Amino acid sequence: MIDADAPYHAHIYFADAERAAAAELRRGFGRDAAMLFVGEMTDGAAGPHPIAQYEVHFLGAAVPAVIAAIEVAGLRALVHPLTDDDLADHTTLAHWIGEPVDLDVTVLDPPGVNQGIPRFGVSNF
Repeated sequence: MIDADAPYHAHIYFADAERAAAAELRRGFGRDAAMLFVGEMTDGAAGPHPIAQYEVHFLGAAVPAVIAAIEVAGLRALVHPLTDDDLADHTTLAHWIGEPVDLDVTVLDPPGVNQGIPRFGVSNF
């Protein structure tokens, strides 16, 4: 069961051919009051993510709607909670939509420490 007030992230991945679909989904997320943060589209590696992506932040109550929107867009994504275990967030607690991406887990914080929010500039959950 998902805690409706728990913080979540989704990382939406895209290839060059999917850029327009990713941008359209991002615009939709930007208009959605449930989104706490909509990140910029990156064209290269960022943190553990080795390919083009952007992230959105939201609370657990929005998880079903976020997953549905990503699935309708036909993009692949990683949806995960934000806990004190950055590694688990991106692996065992993660929900993949589409083909998983091989993440660089060596850059993630160790269990019990998650500096992800301040490290990426957002700390207002």
